[in-house]
Amino acid sequence: MPGLSRREVLFGTAGVMSAFAAGGFAAGQAQASDHALIMSHLDHGIVPGTLTKDMMSFSPDGPPPVLRFKQGERTSIGVTNHLDEASVVHWHGLRIANAMDGVPYLTQYPIEAGQSFRYEFTPPDAGTFWYHPHCNTLEQMARGMTGVMIVEEAEDPGFDHDLPLNIRDFRLGGDGQFIKLFKARNAARGGTLGTVSTVNWHVDPVFELQAGSLVRLRLAVTDVTRVGAYEIAGADARVIAIDSNPLPMPLPARDVVLSPGQRADIALRVPDREEDDVSLILKRKFDQNVLARFAPRGASARRDLSELTPLAPNPVPKADLSNAEVIEFVFGWSPEGDAPQASICGTLGYTFWSINRTAWPGDVPGPLDPLARLKLGKSYVLRLRNESPNDHPIHLHGVSFQLLRSNKRKLPPLVTDTALLMSEETMDVALVADNPGDWAFHCHVIEHQKTGLAGFLRIDD
Repeated sequence: MPGLSRREVLFGTAGVMSAFAAGGFAAGQAQASDHALIMSHLDHGIVPGTLTKDMMSFSPDGPPPVLRFKQGERTSIGVTNHLDEASVVHWHGLRIANAMDGVPYLTQYPIEAGQSFRYEFTPPDAGTFWYHPHCNTLEQMARGMTGVMIVEEAEDPGFDHDLPLNIRDFRLGGDGQFIKLFKARNAARGGTLGTVSTVNWHVDPVFELQAGSLVRLRLAVTDVTRVGAYEIAGADARVIAIDSNPLPMPLPARDVVLSPGQRADIALRVPDREEDDVSLILKRKFDQNVLARFAPRGASARRDLSELTPLAPNPVPKADLSNAEVIEFVFGWSPEGDAPQASICGTLGYTFWSINRTAWPGDVPGPLDPLARLKLGKSYVLRLRNESPNDHPIHLHGVSFQLLRSNKRKLPPLVTDTALLMSEETMDVALVADNPGDWAFHCHVIEHQKTGLAGFLRIDD
């Protein structure tokens, strides 16, 4: 069907057949899958001594499960929706086929209540990723629907333990129950912060680890709002990867700034003595607190960080900067402020933000214009300009990019899928448009995304 994007196919005569051929199935007709997720309502204990009601998860029994895949191996995930509303699943950071990306009306129809959908893909990159809804996003994520995803390397790097850490806040009152999930005045600024910080749905958990062992800590910030700096105190710890991509040289695990959607892999050498205190600290604007503790236990394994095999780079193509077209994107307030269109995927009722003076109308059916059209295989420099006094973690689906330069700070040449664009910052990033389709492009402060700071790029095949 030449000249038509997948989005146009979804809403043409062949829409239903295209969506089902891509992986959908009716309830009760699911094929056997390698993994299963059940979108569920539940009550669960977050604050000690009480059950928090009206939570949401990808499991009826508690926190979303950690999903583990193998780099380069095909996998399948059967998703069943037991919520009383529609949803989808987006696989944050995975460079997979557009049909499996999990964005309502852009890559698939929403999975309605009682329905199921089968996702199939082959992850090309190893590292730490995460998954979450992209429909009624603020409500579902804020109530618990964020999970960690791991793609294991072909070569074992040599850790004794692998510990995923799902870092997120909940907006709970003193009684341990949800309070209003957002405030409009905050959505028009930096976003509404949570009140209770958790790791793997626990407040200040203690993880017992073998003394003297080497542990891979996988930090995934799945929060809807908070930006912070993270530090491992009390032990030798090195950052070995950011946003799933290995660093050329490990760095001390101090003041590691992560925004919503970002991840950090940290190699921890557990101390030899049980009385030693190791902690994960979150440094915020005006204070800091301990998020989790790591307790050495047993006889020392007497390992050394030098024994680890360096992580291999992921196969992300490098942009040809000598032949790259520059495309500018301006992130700022909306020029109009009309309420978004009503949608099965919900709205917050306001429009505050825009990209290139265009606000995302909401997750609605029907063709929309992309922010830009890119040619498959061509190199580009995206110039990201923040006209607002607020920070924006900018996430691009389906494609990884490299940080180049900023008008405010020196940038490391990291390969990433999410870049923290600071107040009034202009940042250049480079990519190769190597994955055809319509790819969501948005701020990962979810209130910003849901009030206009979103759009999509089209890579024409």
